[in-house]
Amino acid sequence: MSHGKNIPHDSAYTHVTGKSVFIDDRVAMTNEVFVGLITSKCAKGIVKNIDFTKALELEDVYAGYTAEDFVSNKWGTIVHDQSLLAKEIEHFDEPIAILACKDRASFEEAKALVAVEVEELEAVLSIDTAIKQKDFHYTATPFEKGDIKKAFENASNILEGDFYSGGQEHFYLESQAAVVYPLEDGGVEVHSSSQHSTETQHVVAHALGLPLNQVSCIVKRMGGGFGGKESQPAAFASYAGIVAKKLNRPARIILTKDEDMKITGKRHPVKTFYKVAFENNGKITALEAHTYSDGGAYTDVSPSILERVMFHLDGAYDLENAYISGRVCKTNYPSNTAFRGFGGPQGTFVIETLIEDIANFLNLDSLDIRKENYYKGDDCTTPYAQKVINNKLPELFEKIEKSSNYYERRKEIDAFNAKNTGTIKGLSLTAVKFGIAFTARHLNQGNALINIHLDGTIQASTGATEMGQGVNTKIAQIIAEVFDMEPKKVIIMSTSTQRNANTSPTAASSGSDINGGAALKAALVLKERIQKVAWQKFSGKVFNTVDEYSLDIEEDFQRLEFKSGMIIDPIEKKEISFEEVLNIAYVNRVSLCEYAHFKTEDLGFDKNTGRGKAFNYFTNGVALSEVSIDEFTGSMKLLKTDIIMDLGRMINPGIDEGQVAGAFVQAQGWVSLEKLCYSPKGELLSHSPTTYKIPSIQDMPREFNIDFIENNTTTMNVRRSKAVGEPPFLLGISVFTAAKDALRYRAKSKEIVKLNSPATNEAILMKLEELKA
Repeated sequence: MSHGKNIPHDSAYTHVTGKSVFIDDRVAMTNEVFVGLITSKCAKGIVKNIDFTKALELEDVYAGYTAEDFVSNKWGTIVHDQSLLAKEIEHFDEPIAILACKDRASFEEAKALVAVEVEELEAVLSIDTAIKQKDFHYTATPFEKGDIKKAFENASNILEGDFYSGGQEHFYLESQAAVVYPLEDGGVEVHSSSQHSTETQHVVAHALGLPLNQVSCIVKRMGGGFGGKESQPAAFASYAGIVAKKLNRPARIILTKDEDMKITGKRHPVKTFYKVAFENNGKITALEAHTYSDGGAYTDVSPSILERVMFHLDGAYDLENAYISGRVCKTNYPSNTAFRGFGGPQGTFVIETLIEDIANFLNLDSLDIRKENYYKGDDCTTPYAQKVINNKLPELFEKIEKSSNYYERRKEIDAFNAKNTGTIKGLSLTAVKFGIAFTARHLNQGNALINIHLDGTIQASTGATEMGQGVNTKIAQIIAEVFDMEPKKVIIMSTSTQRNANTSPTAASSGSDINGGAALKAALVLKERIQKVAWQKFSGKVFNTVDEYSLDIEEDFQRLEFKSGMIIDPIEKKEISFEEVLNIAYVNRVSLCEYAHFKTEDLGFDKNTGRGKAFNYFTNGVALSEVSIDEFTGSMKLLKTDIIMDLGRMINPGIDEGQVAGAFVQAQGWVSLEKLCYSPKGELLSHSPTTYKIPSIQDMPREFNIDFIENNTTTMNVRRSKAVGEPPFLLGISVFTAAKDALRYRAKSKEIVKLNSPATNEAILMKLEELKA
């Protein structure tokens, strides 16, 4: 059986040998055109004129295009408020024009010759300014639970303040890319590095004024996505699309890393104003939180991200009384967008840092505060009135406390920090309760097409897109298990709107859930069909031109078993090869192809009331991180991290462990290293690997332990597995809270260590100087 076993990623060999084909590896056609972008040089303004005259004098420059060249210049995932090419500039480096050239060298020469006249206007460049001006993209319905007013009136202790978590660059290895081929019927074929083939298809079609059946979008793979290729690739495909359509030539757009970082949106910075009440033992009795995300210039998917911030403000902790509100601020930065965790990290960040502050205030260990507050049992409800079921948090907390020797290590750190100067250590344990499902209910659907060939091999197509996370490998294992065959006999085809239409993005950690669910559904239909044919063969039925095999039988055909290429009747001790049954089915005109549609059942969150079942289930985990800080430089080292997660019954443990490790390290970068720096005019200054630091091997935990608990009770998901893509990202918060824990050793009694994210070396050093004052 392949289920639950480690098999290599389906592209592992081609990745390490350099044979994997990404967008820019596609061989250029002789008449192909390079597409370059002219971008704005102010954060807000009005384009008065664009003159291509001098650029078009160059031999290798073929055409220039502006907003007027699109049939529809407006697009957007939720609200169509974003321009493909701007006439009214809303952020620095916003695309305002296109040049079609022979190659990149020609474009680099020509772009300086394009004359752009702009009337510059005053920009909004902070959350605080947007709040002051009441400039919001979206206001959510607040979540309310209990009697918050009474809880604060009776509170033993109250803390008030605000917390800010900064943005983050996706830093996928493959930048935004697309190649578009014009077709003989006037349509186009789009090859895109996209997490959402359907949205790319739709935006290109609308931009070019084509019906959807004249636009196909194909996604073989991406060189990373992390949410940055959920909505944003559609615009870049449209730029190549308009050139391909106008010139009737293949068109390629490939952004450099600098271009990509300047133009595209990031993780949403979030500022939360809070008020928390708690008892002397650390039990939280009330939380009031007003959260504001920086949506950037346009709506994008910001409303859904904001709601997930709110959904995760309780973290892993049972809040008896809560009031949580949220707004998306409009600022003049590139439109911020989906990023691994989709707002969940920003929400959980608030409660985890608050718990550190409560522990500091009460002079108690923060783990004791967490143990007092985490969800216990299966009868608890969230601030949005969803019941927390299949809750493994108590088991996870108990296991990591023992396996990590938490309290012994705490004593050692106390002693170390008491006698040492120059270096301080910190220790912190944080948890995750991550909701799995799209909060937009209609996106919780997937489809799959399975074709079984007569030699017993299978081709399957789904709406899932492969960005390195192994979704294709998992789906292949799901199908292979149904027929008890080696997964290598199952090939997952490129994602294409020609085979799988109206798909959801591969996002929200639901790629394997909804597409694997559809593939399983189709495979089970085929299995039953093949069992019926085998049953009739065992019964002595002989094919002739009149008496064909029937699928309308009631016998006990389901007792037939698939085992290593054979179909067996365990009672009658008969067997037949899988391939022989397939050939019998074919000559008797029995279909060996099946399409299936899957939808996640029983979701019922009401956005108007702020209550209901938003998620199919929760993925849980805990992480303990220990850091050391050099007091003279602020340099922080991650000494050790222990992670334990509940991922249900894992389909591929090796891939899941890789996802846990990668998500944690990516989050570690977000909370401690990655700082976005802008000029006073809103221009991104940290727009390359030289000025923006992502984690390297030197930043990894010196000791990194990842473990899982056994849980076969997750019956609401495919093969009792749990989603893994995003939940472990939230565990990286433990690195930040460990830094706060270390700094409290240098704070005065009950002094709260206020620290915003990221906790860079500079931020830590400045905080140490402040604590000494």
